[in-house]
Amino acid sequence: MTTTTQNLPLAPGAWALDPQHCTVEFTARHMAISKIRGRFHTFDASVIVGDSLNGSSLSAKVDMSSVDTNNADRDAHLRNSDFFHVEQHPEMTFQSTEIVSDGDNNYGVIGDLTINGVTRQERLDVVFHGTETFPGDGSIHAGFEATATISRTDYGVDFNVPLGAGGFVISDQIGIELDIQLLAPQN
Repeated sequence: MTTTTQNLPLAPGAWALDPQHCTVEFTARHMAISKIRGRFHTFDASVIVGDSLNGSSLSAKVDMSSVDTNNADRDAHLRNSDFFHVEQHPEMTFQSTEIVSDGDNNYGVIGDLTINGVTRQERLDVVFHGTETFPGDGSIHAGFEATATISRTDYGVDFNVPLGAGGFVISDQIGIELDIQLLAPQN
């Protein structure tokens, strides 16, 4: 179900990212038998809530040098030209082109994802977990989680090592997992 004129669950305005309560993580299969997890520590996003989904937008930036897989050697390798080429492409960006309702607090955020200088359209599947008032200062927080699966080779990130029995050390499919808290516009 796609609707763009429904009542939105958030007040119109510019919602701010609460980075202390957000994570930007990814997973890749290693040798086809286990997952390697990583995260980015430095990121920002701008969420504009309009009067409808058509008037709402999301833009985000991730500092690629902030990658952390809990292995310093692997992180250094991810930053070099085999993977992210951080010196040439320091940021990953996402700019929404459409936000659709899938019903029951589920949304699709479709937009342009740029990694390694390559831009492709991707979809984030988003679950809205509601709003809550923070007792410390009375601020309104909204919670979301978003997931997607992308092909890293679509973005020119194609370094790999073949396995003896067939296949490769690193999967092409990369899972993206976001946990996001936003702060309501200040009136």
